[in-house]
Amino acid sequence: MGEYDSATWSAVGVALTAVGLVLSVAVWRRRGVASGVRGVAWSLLPLAAAMTGLLRVVWEVADSVSSWAARLVFSPTVWAGIVVGGISATLFVVSGFLRRRTPEGRARKERKERKAAGPGSAPAAVTASGPKPARTGSAPAEDDDMADIEAILRKHGIS
Repeated sequence: MGEYDSATWSAVGVALTAVGLVLSVAVWRRRGVASGVRGVAWSLLPLAAAMTGLLRVVWEVADSVSSWAARLVFSPTVWAGIVVGGISATLFVVSGFLRRRTPEGRARKERKERKAAGPGSAPAAVTASGPKPARTGSAPAEDDDMADIEAILRKHGIS
């Protein structure tokens, strides 16, 4: 749009405030004092925005957004850019899944676990294959389902 001077923006602010004040009087009569005072408060905002220069900024932002939206809807280049961005996001997600499934991804996970365990602790493989402490008779009896789950975990080397 064209450039407007400060007098134009002030006139727009005054006009919007005048319309708002007229509507506020109608609301005051119909709904009471609280609604009318709130209407007056809202009505004074366009004048304040015009006096501070914010009305011009809001107009420029709205103009820029509408121009961008029009380019978005009607430009094949913009749609191609959106497709490329979607492909990029999809590839990021796929690469994350692939990293977890490759041997190097598992090795990286094991190194991270060892680092998190601390410098004085034994590696996970040594800890898993080491002797297990004997259970005392004071422990509660295990559920049959839990025993099945533990057997499956032991079968796969996870304990």
